[in-house]
Amino acid sequence: MLGHGQIWAAIDALAAKNGLSASGLARKSGLDPTTFNRSKRIAPDGRPRWPSTESIAKALEATATNLDSFMSLLVEGSPRLRQNVPLIGLAQAGQGGFFDDAGFPTGQGWDEIAFPDVDREHVYALEISGDSMAPAFREGDVVLVAPGAAVRRGDRVIVKTMDGEVMAKELARRTAKQVELRSLNHEYPDRSFAPSEIAWIARIVWASQ
Repeated sequence: MLGHGQIWAAIDALAAKNGLSASGLARKSGLDPTTFNRSKRIAPDGRPRWPSTESIAKALEATATNLDSFMSLLVEGSPRLRQNVPLIGLAQAGQGGFFDDAGFPTGQGWDEIAFPDVDREHVYALEISGDSMAPAFREGDVVLVAPGAAVRRGDRVIVKTMDGEVMAKELARRTAKQVELRSLNHEYPDRSFAPSEIAWIARIVWASQ
């Protein structure tokens, strides 16, 4: 007999397998973004809420997953998808309280997403919103960020300024006097900062496509 937690774990595994958060999977499936959220899994009176067969069918269609593959997630699970990584939306990231001085996750308000073969102590995930990073990153895409990784010219990075602005850019050039950032969407301007204006720069090491 399949249990409530087993069904939801399979949906989480399906999302992670496709590089998506639960809300990203819902959006990709044409559903309300909160359809698969953890807050929707238990009713206010404590009773378990089950995903509808329609929502599961739409998720399978959106990810080109056949029923046998989904059943394997239900019955066997996927051990390589068990590592949870901190997740937050890029639009939230600049609000303060989510990062320490080195760019690592801190504080409350983080969600989680499962990824295979990652060390959660050294990476976190950001869910893209808006079109400022298109076509490289589109709304609903998830990027893995490694604050401790070496950053080189040409790398795609997440940058936080001392003013609290958080942005995804490409590192065009970095000298002792200037940090030049190239916009991924050419409709948005490139940016330049003095090193003293930058709080931290972290490299994007993986992105869902």
